[in-house]
Amino acid sequence: MIELFISSFVTFLVVIDPPGVAPIFSGLTQGADAAHRRSMAIRATLIAAGILLVFALFGEDFLRALGVGLDAFRIAGGIMLFLIALEMVFEKRTQRREERVKEVQASPEHEDISVFPMAIPMIAGPGSIASAMLLTGRSDGWVEGAVVLGALILVLAITLVALLLAAPLMRLLGHKVEAMLTRLLGVILAALAAQFVIDGIRASFA
Repeated sequence: MIELFISSFVTFLVVIDPPGVAPIFSGLTQGADAAHRRSMAIRATLIAAGILLVFALFGEDFLRALGVGLDAFRIAGGIMLFLIALEMVFEKRTQRREERVKEVQASPEHEDISVFPMAIPMIAGPGSIASAMLLTGRSDGWVEGAVVLGALILVLAITLVALLLAAPLMRLLGHKVEAMLTRLLGVILAALAAQFVIDGIRASFA
């Protein structure tokens, strides 16, 4: 159980990437008062949590209704997570996020950024949705499923804290430390993604 919790926690931590989300939130909320920033951080985390929990609990049934097997989703999800890992290692993901920030800042109608782009796709993006479905689908019984959900909720709580402390966190970490952490987490995610693909192929031919 401890191994499952650690594996799930690391996967969600790497994919959601609270240290990487915090500077985006800080940049998008410049000029907003503290109460507004706090409400947007809480709202974004709760919306993302709802989306991820729905896919974690009912994602497998949704795939079954589409005629897609969980093993096929493991392979596809693993490949997608591997691509995200490559972007993290070569800093393409950070660059894309910064471009998205500029697009949102250029649109005056996006005053409340809690739903877009923070909840979707910054926190509850394709990678985190796939991870939630893969990890709960791989769980054996409700106890292991609860362990996975517990890891997800813990990472979301860390993400909320990172958003609430975005400004001082950025001053503490700095861009160089953030870039180093992103690349290190990208390597870990690549290994986890490869394991998803291996599990899917092994189960398909078992």
